[in-house]
Amino acid sequence: MNQEKRSVLTPEQVGEAMARLRGVVNQTPVMRSRTVNEMTGAQIHFKCENFQRIGAFKFRGAYNAISQLSEAQKEAGVVTHSSGNHAQGVALASQLLGVKATIVMPHNAPAVKLEATAGYGATIVRADAFEREKVSAALVAEHGYTLIHPYDNDEVIIGQGTAAWELFDEVGELDLLFVPVGGGGLISGTALAAAGLSQSCKVIGG
Repeated sequence: MNQEKRSVLTPEQVGEAMARLRGVVNQTPVMRSRTVNEMTGAQIHFKCENFQRIGAFKFRGAYNAISQLSEAQKEAGVVTHSSGNHAQGVALASQLLGVKATIVMPHNAPAVKLEATAGYGATIVRADAFEREKVSAALVAEHGYTLIHPYDNDEVIIGQGTAAWELFDEVGELDLLFVPVGGGGLISGTALAAAGLSQSCKVIGG
């Protein structure tokens, strides 16, 4: 994790990202299932980020982070390490913003992810899975790229939180929000959104 001192993130920053991403990200649908509702005895809402650009919420964070770089940083280019969705998110966001992107991807990355990432115009560097961060750091040192970390990046976290913000806008108050957890960027952003839009919603990771 990044050990340098960082500011405290706020729900207001997620609201600002909502305005920034409007017209760029897809406002993904919220689906409901009568069968699931009957099974659980609750009203369940599914926020379908599989309908997002690149097929995942990762595009939100990638675009938000890259759009906030200085002109000098954009001119130098960005780098990240990922085996799939974040790679595609950074590649597409960079293409839209006119920024050079280099993606460090492991040798075992799925071919479909490699092809999609390359299709968005990114340069792909292959590396062993456990060497991705080391290779990315070397590229930063050599070329002056800005690292867009998959989850340990404030603007990525803020961007991911817009998915939950949209959900609250679409359905109103929620009692519980269940969020998948990998690196932690999505649940962190979700917690920010919930803190700003709800008096009592509990965010649960799994």
